[in-house]
Amino acid sequence: MTTPVISIAYHSGFGHTAVIAEGVRDGAAAEGATVHLIDLEQISDEQWSLLDGSDAIIFGSPTYMGTASAVFQAFAEKTAKRMITQQWKDKIAAGFTNSASKSGDKLNVLQNFTVLAAQHGMHWVALGLLPGWNSSTASENDLNRLGFFLGAGAQSNNDQGTEGVHKADVATARELGKRVSEVARVFVAGRTALAA
Repeated sequence: MTTPVISIAYHSGFGHTAVIAEGVRDGAAAEGATVHLIDLEQISDEQWSLLDGSDAIIFGSPTYMGTASAVFQAFAEKTAKRMITQQWKDKIAAGFTNSASKSGDKLNVLQNFTVLAAQHGMHWVALGLLPGWNSSTASENDLNRLGFFLGAGAQSNNDQGTEGVHKADVATARELGKRVSEVARVFVAGRTALAA
C-alpha cells in the first residue's frame, strides 16, 4: 500500500481552527497517511522542507473580515518563489476555514485557497459530502452541517474557547482528511506505476 505524505499548513488565532486542523489530521492518518501539522505562526525552514516534500498540502485559516488571516496571507505570499519554479506543481490541495458566524464569508477564504493552489499548479480536492442540516428531519449534528462544497467550513461561537468547536464540524474535518488521503494515495500509486 502506498503511503502519502500530507502537510496541513494552518493558522489559528484563538485555537478553534487548530481543533479543525487536528480533525483533518486524524482523518488523514486514519487512512494511513503520514501527516504533518504546520502552524504557520511559527513555521521553520524544516517545515518548509516538509511542505516541499509532501504529496498533498491542506490549507487552513480562520475567516477574519471575510478573508484569510494576515498570518495565512503572509505565508501565501512567501510561496511565490515556489510558484514561479512550479515546485508544488501536481501536488494535491484542499482547505478548511472557521468563523464565528454561520456563513461569515467563509466561501471567500476557500476560493482564495483554490486560487493559491491553481497558481501553484496543484490539484484541488473538494469536500465530497452532500450538505447536511437542510431539511425538517436533519440536524445540526449532520456532517457538513453548514453546506460547503469547496472545503470544510466550521463555525465556533465567539464567546467560547476551543470547547465550543462543534463536534459535527470536527467530524466533517475528519472526512476532508480521509478524502485527501485517499486521493493522494491514488496519485502516488499512479506516479509509482508510471515510473516503473
